[in-house]
Amino acid sequence: MAATRTGPNRRGEARLPAALATAIAIGIYALLPSQLVLGPRLIIPILEAVLLASLVAVNPRRMTRQTRWSRVLSLGLVALIALTNLTALGLLVRDLADEVVHDGRPLLLGALQIWLTNIIVFGLAFWELDRGGPVARTQTERSKLPAADFRFSQDEDHDTVDEVSRGSSRNSGWVPTYIDYLYVSTTNSSAFSPTDTMPLSSRAKLLMAIEATAALLTSIVVIARGVSILQ
Repeated sequence: MAATRTGPNRRGEARLPAALATAIAIGIYALLPSQLVLGPRLIIPILEAVLLASLVAVNPRRMTRQTRWSRVLSLGLVALIALTNLTALGLLVRDLADEVVHDGRPLLLGALQIWLTNIIVFGLAFWELDRGGPVARTQTERSKLPAADFRFSQDEDHDTVDEVSRGSSRNSGWVPTYIDYLYVSTTNSSAFSPTDTMPLSSRAKLLMAIEATAALLTSIVVIARGVSILQ
């Protein structure tokens, strides 16, 4: 992945990956089975889409500008997606545990949708919080950044062999982008624990614990109920 040097007026992170992932999460919720949706199906997706459009308007192509309100909106959007997805997970557990479920196939599909959204939204949460967020990571000098929430392998590769050290944070100015946080979220949701990227702060550890627990709960419930449903 290409390095992005930090500092005032530097090239910001591309908006598209995170915006596309958010749009996918919104679309997944809109397509969930009806029993996993709170209220009218399109109310929450429309609200989330309006918030996303507002954020894209602030930084259409590159993440270079941030106001207090855009920061609140971006964190609020992530929180809304996470809350609705965790609520859908709770409804899924309730329905799959119900002895009178006659056709569990839509619920099993819903479980996959919830798991995918879980990966996307926690990737967004890591991306928004670490080192002050995507704008701060590229537009603020490293010495002035908040403490890191995650330690990536690139943060400690500067004293390795030349072809590896050239891509390290210290030597190339590399900073993590949404794809890096999405990978962290995917491995945490699959392995139920950190892999090559370690959480440093209490909030990062708490978020990873919530994600891993939600993924584990989804897997346990689906496996336990799915075997009997599909027989």
